[in-house]
Amino acid sequence: MLTPVLSPWKWPLSAALAALWCCLPAPALAQPPVDVEGQPLAANITRLLKTLEFFGTPLPADAAKALDAAVADKDAIKIQKALDTQVLAVITINPEARVKVARGAAKVTLQQGGYVPVLLKVINEGGVNQGLRIGSPQAGPIYSGGFAGNKGGKPSKDHFMDVELYTKPPMTAGLSGLKVEYVIALLSSSESGKREVMLQFDVGQGTQDLGFRAELPILFEIKPAIKVALAVTDFDGQRTTGRFTFRDKQGRVYPLKAKRLAPDFFFHDQVYRADGETVLLPPGELTMEYGRGPEYKLLKKTVTIPDKGDAKIAVKVERWINPMDYGFYSGDHHIHAAGCAHYTNPTEGVLPEDMFRHVKGEGLNVGCNLTWGPCYDYQRQFFEAKPHRISEPLCILRYDVEVSGFGSQFLGHVCLLNLKDQTYPGSGGTSSKGWPTWTTPLMRWAKKQGAYCGYAHSANGLNINPKLAAQRLIGELDADKDGKLSPQEAAKGLLPASFADLDTNKDGFVSEAELVAGIQRVMNQLPNLVIPELGGIGAQEIFVTTEQGLCDFISAMDTERVPEWNCWYHIMNCGFPLKVSGETDFPCISGGRVGEGRVYVQMGKLDKIDFAAWCEGLAKGRSYVSDGYAHALQFTVAGKKAGEQIDLPKAGKVQIQTKVAFGRELPLGTAKGGKVGVIDNRLVEVIVNGKVVASKQVPADDQTHDLTFDIDVEGSSWVALRNFPQLHTNPVNVTIGGQPIRASRKSALWCAYCIEQLWRQRARVIAENERPEAEATFQKAIQSYRKIAQQCPEGS
Repeated sequence: MLTPVLSPWKWPLSAALAALWCCLPAPALAQPPVDVEGQPLAANITRLLKTLEFFGTPLPADAAKALDAAVADKDAIKIQKALDTQVLAVITINPEARVKVARGAAKVTLQQGGYVPVLLKVINEGGVNQGLRIGSPQAGPIYSGGFAGNKGGKPSKDHFMDVELYTKPPMTAGLSGLKVEYVIALLSSSESGKREVMLQFDVGQGTQDLGFRAELPILFEIKPAIKVALAVTDFDGQRTTGRFTFRDKQGRVYPLKAKRLAPDFFFHDQVYRADGETVLLPPGELTMEYGRGPEYKLLKKTVTIPDKGDAKIAVKVERWINPMDYGFYSGDHHIHAAGCAHYTNPTEGVLPEDMFRHVKGEGLNVGCNLTWGPCYDYQRQFFEAKPHRISEPLCILRYDVEVSGFGSQFLGHVCLLNLKDQTYPGSGGTSSKGWPTWTTPLMRWAKKQGAYCGYAHSANGLNINPKLAAQRLIGELDADKDGKLSPQEAAKGLLPASFADLDTNKDGFVSEAELVAGIQRVMNQLPNLVIPELGGIGAQEIFVTTEQGLCDFISAMDTERVPEWNCWYHIMNCGFPLKVSGETDFPCISGGRVGEGRVYVQMGKLDKIDFAAWCEGLAKGRSYVSDGYAHALQFTVAGKKAGEQIDLPKAGKVQIQTKVAFGRELPLGTAKGGKVGVIDNRLVEVIVNGKVVASKQVPADDQTHDLTFDIDVEGSSWVALRNFPQLHTNPVNVTIGGQPIRASRKSALWCAYCIEQLWRQRARVIAENERPEAEATFQKAIQSYRKIAQQCPEGS
């Protein structure tokens, strides 16, 4: 992930404007293409193109096409011919490391207030591999006493530029030493009009060539920033906050992404604006995309920005579905205001006002802003034991905690919602000391104050390595150490499939190779019995804390769907009331937008959301998870809703009624771990104890569809609805004769084996003084699952 580079002067880059490459025909460079090896130059160009794409400033189509072909061929001469027309300046470093610069072929138009990426070609005859430096007399400091010593103590009128080289990944911090390579500079002007700028280059003090040859004066045309007011109304005519992306005909994004400051994020194409707010845009014709998240249509409109004066654009966003009409209120229980893609300067992450804008702009009802390791000491100041004061009746921002980057993180990152106190006893209000190194005591502390607990990015650690899993089974079960399993040896453990299915050559034994092949065949099935690695930071200690009644939910929709749901299914098959919730982990797992993964909690028709009640609904399972393009607006089993239970006197048929809706298009993309193509139909499945018992195809047409299923329930079971990988409801529990759910002996053993594997992997990271209690707690949970296994039907 790229990180921003901040200038010593802090322009309000939320209004930053994109550059126009405007590379017009020009005389060929005096310097012909240089003979250099093609492979490293092609690698340099690949990184450069990724950076330009990230900045939202792709090359012109004809240049990009020629360059793609040259890079594929690793033809250094063709690469230079294709790219040199886009170069602003050519820097030559001679064998004595003296630097000179000449004008390149590109004509670049700057835009007031925005950071413009420009290309520089470096001919490195000296093989220098230290950092190239750029400067300008017009780029002197403005703030922090930068004008001290000027006449009258006033800022210099000559200081209107900011110039720097972009040296963050995927670009490199210094030169490679290759004879030819290309680098990116960022130029920004606070003024408009014609301005001459002197660019200066060196690779260290005293390396400038004689005769001012390391200086290059360029007369730039700097177009003015046009303030554009946005009038934004919701589908019902109410003022709201919208999501906007502006592009020109070449696909360049405005405002310019490079070095944006909050509330606009440099890693986004889009910006968010409330009704009446403004955005600075360049003059000319732009394509504007606008909406409010996946429940809304993503609309397009051509807008023309005048050359001068202010402008106004009015939009009304349109819904294709409104879950609030059915009493559902959406939330992303895991977002961050600091760490990962966020910057750490000028503030340590961004402020509540910035995150609220993004939550509301994506049409969420609830956004849980979790303070965690990075910037913990700074961000914890925004915590209140209630929704943040910026919240609105139907759009809440709440600060809580993710224990991640400290404490118990190696036993699974934990989301703690609805805390009254965010300071763990003995921690002194920091993340550096006093926190437990396993998650059980953490959850006990949170539950005592009425909080709700669950594991984040669950599949991280639930992944499967077929070879390691096979070796582990062989090592545990191969009593005679002949490298293969007999039927008697295999019967003492939990195989991923039946012995007959694994023994493909029918020799009466299962070899390691056969075991690996068998694991590969079943590891993507739901459910499956392969023991995961449990060496990550997701749902790791979940088997232990769920058994203790401490864990309320498992997070889904931001990691791979099969391991997320597989873990959840096995625990529910043991009769534990674990629920599923939806999250994004923005901007860590995904920096695309908040609310890519969502949970929709049923609360009835409301004028104002109560956060504690919303969390209770999440923990009780009165909800479904989705990417926002798939909805279960009604789901009942024998009249009972998700999160409820019905007790039947005997086995028999029950009726399921549901109302579902699927988006025709997925313009914002689907949640991580579950890509969905543009297809006409979605498969809606009824799941009983993890297995599909009925299904129907439903059109993806932006319309609601009523479905009815009649299914047999033979024993106490959990019943849910899903569309893989977009949608899953929480279950209705159906008990028969008051008996608890004991759906699968193999599921219970799987959970027990997972605890044993977790102890092997992670016991060493638990603090020595905490380890005895942890081991006793783990062993108690193992015995509990083994007892449940004995209570399950034979062969289940």
